[in-house]
Amino acid sequence: MNNPRPKVRLSRALGIPLTPKSVRYFEARPYPPGVHGRARKQESDYKVRLREKQRLRAQYNIRETQLRNAFDKASRSGGKTGEALLVDLERRLDALVLRSGFARTIYQARQFVVHRHVLVNGRRVDRPSFRLAPGDVITIAERSRNMDPFQIAAAGAHADNVPPYLDVRVDALTAHFTRLPERTEIPVVCDEQLVVEHYSR
Repeated sequence: MNNPRPKVRLSRALGIPLTPKSVRYFEARPYPPGVHGRARKQESDYKVRLREKQRLRAQYNIRETQLRNAFDKASRSGGKTGEALLVDLERRLDALVLRSGFARTIYQARQFVVHRHVLVNGRRVDRPSFRLAPGDVITIAERSRNMDPFQIAAAGAHADNVPPYLDVRVDALTAHFTRLPERTEIPVVCDEQLVVEHYSR
């Protein structure tokens, strides 16, 4: 079993619980870790924007380079850069495996994809960063369905908050990505404008 404390520490530093396990730790100590965690400190604009960028990275479990590339792409989209960024990140395969209720955390979703348990339109995809288009269908590979994590998922253990841009049959471990999400539907805690300002400085 993985020690939850590194994720808990990160959750407290960023001000958001990143895993179900970290929720109870975070609720008990909703302040940053360290001896000065409770102290109120005046924060610079830079630090506020940096933390918001780090929060976004943590919620999608992506590297700095991946977020920077996604931002550059969003900035060329012609629409609102912040919203375009979140919509693009939400199209990631690991994010949609999580949203569909097939995984408990973004970390587990990434592992499922890398270990080749996930199909898109019937073809095995092992890249967590793979972007889905409306109409694509995610399924769990037939040979993987008897594994405990997928049996738990098929029973609906993680499917309480499936967003409206996914049509999910949990018992069949199948999810249809019906349309692009709207910003208000994306379950990410982030002021994306601060992320835009961080990269635009």
